[in-house]
Amino acid sequence: MSQSKADIGLIGLAVMGQNLVLNMADHGFVVSVYNRTHSKVDEFIQGPAKGKMILGAHDLKEFVSQLKRPRRVMLMVKAGDPVDEFINQLVPFLEPGDIIIDGGNSHFPDSQRRYEDLKAKGILFVGAGISGGEEGARHGPSIMPGGNPEAWPHVKPIFQAIAAKSEDQTPCCDWVGEGGAGHYVKMVHNGIEYGDMQLICEAYDLLKTILHLPFSKLSETFTEWNQGALDSYLIEITAQIFAKNDADGKPLLEKILDVAGQKGTGKWTGIDALDRGIPVTLIGEAVFARCLSSLKEERVEASQHYTAPKHSISVDQKVFCQKIAEALYASKIISYAQGFMLMKAASEEHQWKLNFGSIALMWRGGCIIRSKFLGKIKQAYEKNPKLSNLLVDPFFIGEVTRSIASWRQVVAEGVLAGVPLPCFGTALSFFDGYRTAVLPANLLQAQRDFFGAHTYERIDKPRGQFFHTNWTGKGGNISSSTYNA
Repeated sequence: MSQSKADIGLIGLAVMGQNLVLNMADHGFVVSVYNRTHSKVDEFIQGPAKGKMILGAHDLKEFVSQLKRPRRVMLMVKAGDPVDEFINQLVPFLEPGDIIIDGGNSHFPDSQRRYEDLKAKGILFVGAGISGGEEGARHGPSIMPGGNPEAWPHVKPIFQAIAAKSEDQTPCCDWVGEGGAGHYVKMVHNGIEYGDMQLICEAYDLLKTILHLPFSKLSETFTEWNQGALDSYLIEITAQIFAKNDADGKPLLEKILDVAGQKGTGKWTGIDALDRGIPVTLIGEAVFARCLSSLKEERVEASQHYTAPKHSISVDQKVFCQKIAEALYASKIISYAQGFMLMKAASEEHQWKLNFGSIALMWRGGCIIRSKFLGKIKQAYEKNPKLSNLLVDPFFIGEVTRSIASWRQVVAEGVLAGVPLPCFGTALSFFDGYRTAVLPANLLQAQRDFFGAHTYERIDKPRGQFFHTNWTGKGGNISSSTYNA
């Protein structure tokens, strides 16, 4: 193999890193690789990379020397300090105009900071959210790049070549925005993924607890759902999970401990939503559901003190199964509406000018939340780029309206049967709050003014005028200076 200069270099040869390198090589790019543990480089070059246009390096100076200018260096290392450590080690070997790409699951404020620090040194930073797991990395992930826009023309040909493609062959990769925008969009993607997974788990619980479906029937049901509006990667793999038996012929799922892990990206989304005052209730409940699952010993003890209610439904099994599908679909719409609300607020604050139709397209293929449904979101934002919320798009108004009766019945039956439905329930509560012109928050404001003189606005006066009442006759007429609606 000729030692031609590499188009891009990648640091970090764990599964994702190796698969991205092989994907790039398959698309005709020469790649240089480096790993802190040198033996990994040799094993990779002599193993999966054998015969491909992939160069190995045992130190960073050699690694950088193998790259074409502007040098493109992609980091696929653990988020946090390791990213900063490698950036600090790389900078002395780089020149102005060279590009550092962080492809890990970094928190967006870290990407914002790295973008600004490297910009001051003349180095172009890209924070690229990558979704799709190891299979996606190998055959086509969803890639969400943000950072320094000057870097985009130099990384675009590589990223769009290796990315997943939608039905019309459009790459599931486009420029997101400046600074930490790429990793922000990936964070919200992961938050929505938490919501999708929890909603599916709640549907499974309803089917198992109320309808008593065996695993073979569960697999069949999810396979059917995957042919319609719920068509998605997560529904598809769930059908396969239900069908998988252990060595003894019994369903493997029955033997998996009901304690969920998490890596923090859903939590970041929830915290960010609270900081911005955006009611992303479904992702928050999905995170808390994982936290509750971890209290296994306490739950087992509590189960000995409380019994589940005895409840049977009067509707036909097949009919109720369809109602669960409709409730799942409606709840999913709420989850995505909330996620896009959050991105809209962040885009306005940071002046990222996020293109929501483009983001929906980036998620259309390759990533974990890929689904047919995202095509409808893309269409909604293409029709109206200034759409205030997905829930006021004509298509989604029709879909939610069609599903409301089933959604309400499923949540009600679940509550009566004692099935925990944190995400189905909060989705319905959010919807009812969002569609209600007058909420009881007037009482809340009166309470705040009563005990803390926090003031209130009046419906018979212009917005922005604040009033305080001496509710008891014993208080004063001095009011608090903060309002914050």
